[in-house]
Amino acid sequence: MERESFEDQEVAQLINRYFVPIKVDREERPDVDHIYMEFCQALTGSGGWPLTLFLTPDERKPFYAGTYFPKESRYGRPGILGLLSQLGELWAKDQPKIRGSAEAIYKAVTSREEPLASSLTPAQQDDFIPWAKEILDTAFQTLQKSFDRQYGGFGRAPKFPTPHHLTFLLRYAHDHGDDPEAQQAALMVRTTLERMGQGGIFDHVGFGFARYSTDRHWLVPHFEKMLYDNGLLAIAYLENYQAQHDPHDEQKAREIFAYVLRDMTAAEGGFYSAEDADSEGVEGKFYVWTPREIHGILGNEEGRLYCQAYGITLGGNFEGKNIPNLLDTDWKALDSEGQHSLEVLKGRLEESRKKLFAVRKERIPPHKDDKILTSWNGLMIAALAKGAQILGEPAYGEAAEQAVCFIRKNLYADQRLLARYRNGDSAHLGYLDDYAFLIWGLIELYQASGKKEYLEFALKLQREQDELFWDGAKSGYFLTGRDAEELLIRPKEIYDGATPSGNSISALNLIRLARFTGDGDLEERAYEQINAFKATLSTYPSGYSAFLQAIQFALQESREIILAGSLQHPELGNMKTMIFKEFRPYTTLLYEEGTLSELIPWLKDYPLDSEKVTAYLCQNYACHKPVHNAEKLSALLT
Repeated sequence: MERESFEDQEVAQLINRYFVPIKVDREERPDVDHIYMEFCQALTGSGGWPLTLFLTPDERKPFYAGTYFPKESRYGRPGILGLLSQLGELWAKDQPKIRGSAEAIYKAVTSREEPLASSLTPAQQDDFIPWAKEILDTAFQTLQKSFDRQYGGFGRAPKFPTPHHLTFLLRYAHDHGDDPEAQQAALMVRTTLERMGQGGIFDHVGFGFARYSTDRHWLVPHFEKMLYDNGLLAIAYLENYQAQHDPHDEQKAREIFAYVLRDMTAAEGGFYSAEDADSEGVEGKFYVWTPREIHGILGNEEGRLYCQAYGITLGGNFEGKNIPNLLDTDWKALDSEGQHSLEVLKGRLEESRKKLFAVRKERIPPHKDDKILTSWNGLMIAALAKGAQILGEPAYGEAAEQAVCFIRKNLYADQRLLARYRNGDSAHLGYLDDYAFLIWGLIELYQASGKKEYLEFALKLQREQDELFWDGAKSGYFLTGRDAEELLIRPKEIYDGATPSGNSISALNLIRLARFTGDGDLEERAYEQINAFKATLSTYPSGYSAFLQAIQFALQESREIILAGSLQHPELGNMKTMIFKEFRPYTTLLYEEGTLSELIPWLKDYPLDSEKVTAYLCQNYACHKPVHNAEKLSALLT
């Protein structure tokens, strides 16, 4: 607000036309601050800093108050220019009304009456909020109609995971609290993730998800495994773990990462693209079993238990053989005599899995597509970084950092991302998705690690993306850069298919980066992009569920947490653990060790303490008093 308003010539002229401006240092005059904060809370129901009040000139009684006002009106939040004009003109025309309002507010505060709503809210409101809420509701209702209540997922076979549907629904449930409709959204996520994790689409021996299921039940997959599916699904499981605290979600995320780090990671640090469905010319041959094979490896007792648990039968469930799955497992029947606990049974099955995996390694594996794509690596970097955040597993963060290092070394030539690397050869000017997905990964990696270099790189790439891909005439981003080969048309993609579109992730990146930096230009570009696709989104909202998550973020009040102190301080670690324990999809976390203010100037107002960590919570552009431990920060966040 200092940059947008107090130092702006146009705002200054308007203030000085109607008002006498007084700026108060709340640390020098806490008495003045305390008094007027009460008025703000009475008028608006909340308070915080920056604190903005309009007073009568003689009595100095407030008649209008708020916290942050942008220069121009922005989606329901009045702009300071419009506000100054309206209040100044109203004062000139009807002073008695304003003085009467100020007196009523004064009496309410001094008599400790209930807070009053100001009758002077500017009339002009943008239509973004009603339009946005309507489109989110329509998307939810469409997904609800196509939802398979028994097996999860959406629509008919073949069924695709479509993780961005699930992460959209998680936010929809979060935003609607106890609303029964919202609880249906949470149930849709829970059912889908649970049933997919039980089905044959998940490799129960070696881990990782296949591309899609050929049937309604998630039983028979197309056995190809894709890096992007596993990255996006890991994010869905992790976020649902935050939201619902089901340990099965944590387990699935860890198993996905075990597969990727074991089988899909190059020695140099990047991630391979895919594994084929066929081996020895037969689809699925690498993955299927007969009861005889199982018993031969595990012995009769453990073999019987494994076959009963994972649906391995003589008749088979796939061309006479068996895809291990847990879709119809009766855990009580596995121990009919009640001699073993569920944990003991699962432990035995895990030992059997390891033995089967060791034998399966001797089979001829499917072909691995060992090209390394910048875009898909960005998705996996985001997933691993979220794993480091939520599960507190350093190895995930280290793997993400190694992948970023690989990209910078091999796929970032002459200040330009490239799209593909294989066997020492980097090629093709990067596309929008390469920039957008990598920026997403860098944002998550910064929040996991606190290392300024990742946020700095994200901002650098965003500037390059804006220069290369932005459509200055109609807004939004083209798929190809302005330096790319000229084709018949220059495409612009928004549909969220197997992966989210680059435009969808870019809209969310812009809003998040704006919240990090306070850069209004980034936020304006995000809203410009959202408005540019309004008509398209309205035609079939559920087809753009990743884009809708940018809208969900835009609708929410901003919440920034600044942790000022050494990254190695134990209490900072405690704060991080507490923050990431719960699902907080609209919270921005910044770390200030003393140098981030060089990148984000407004952080200079949040001082460091050499002996302890200081946490600052700012909500909707207003900040609470700082705290110094995780317990007090948790109390602020509830």
